[in-house]
Amino acid sequence: MHRQQLGFFPTPIVKLPRLSKKLGGPRILMKRDDQTGLALGGNKVRKLEYLVGEALAGGCDTLITGGAEQSNHCRQTAAAAAACGMPCHLVLGGERPDVPNGNLLLNGLFGAKIHWTGELRKGEKIPEIAAQIRASGSKPYVVPYGGSNSTGAVGFVEAVRELVIQLEELKETVTQIVFPSSSGGTQAGLVVGRSLFDQHFQLIGVGIDKAEAGDRPFDELVLSLANSTAERLEAGLTFTHSDITIRNEYFGDGYGIVGELEQRAIRLVAETEGILVDPVYTGRAMGALIDMIERQEFSQDDTVLFWHTGGTPALFSYAGEIARRDVTGETL
Repeated sequence: MHRQQLGFFPTPIVKLPRLSKKLGGPRILMKRDDQTGLALGGNKVRKLEYLVGEALAGGCDTLITGGAEQSNHCRQTAAAAAACGMPCHLVLGGERPDVPNGNLLLNGLFGAKIHWTGELRKGEKIPEIAAQIRASGSKPYVVPYGGSNSTGAVGFVEAVRELVIQLEELKETVTQIVFPSSSGGTQAGLVVGRSLFDQHFQLIGVGIDKAEAGDRPFDELVLSLANSTAERLEAGLTFTHSDITIRNEYFGDGYGIVGELEQRAIRLVAETEGILVDPVYTGRAMGALIDMIERQEFSQDDTVLFWHTGGTPALFSYAGEIARRDVTGETL
């Protein structure tokens, strides 16, 4: 498969001793995909290396993708396009704000052209816009929502190879991996990689958006993507529903709405480890992990790895929801 180098790999694995002690549960490690380098980092860089590689190999000269206003995927796609000298079109849900912030600010710095689509935040108008781009004489490559198809998922198959090498060097054994699961490509790639590299850790995806798969159950989407990725790699692997674990009880009030779960996780990780998790994806997934630990779902002998998928630029656009008052009455 074609691959275009975009990120800084391997990303570090760090121990979280103070958070582990605070929660009184298993040892916690973190895989720092917020440190992938491109555009302030994030896990989508792994997928984009293969997606952009495919685009360039196919003679495409423009990237187009879509997502929510503060999409981490769109920000990293815009940066990847800039790094490869390609125009980028982003099809974003919502309305143009008076002052761009967070990921949206960065999209503009990377030179992306924004198409606003109101309530449609999953790229529903991409075919129409792609047709317009073709009519102008360009050859666009449509990067799928979240970078999640069998091409993008290969990035996370390779991520498992990277992880296995690091764990061997660190002389660590991981019993569970917890991560946000949204468009499906990250989880599908991890599932394939676990089997391909003969690993036995449990993969626990935390559902982020209950509307992510539309009318189709999300676990079926992930399962289908895992099987198509394995087939693409000619790995000789077939997966069933027993290979897919998704915790769907942490949706809160909906996608992108910061509640007590996310607020507490953001602050607790920052205060104990000096690490930032984002308000939409890793904040929700970390909040879920904290809740699972407090419910004693892990043993003291477990070592849980939290896969930090990035997204911290979005913190600035959620400042009002994240800020709270301490005991002195001062706003933090």
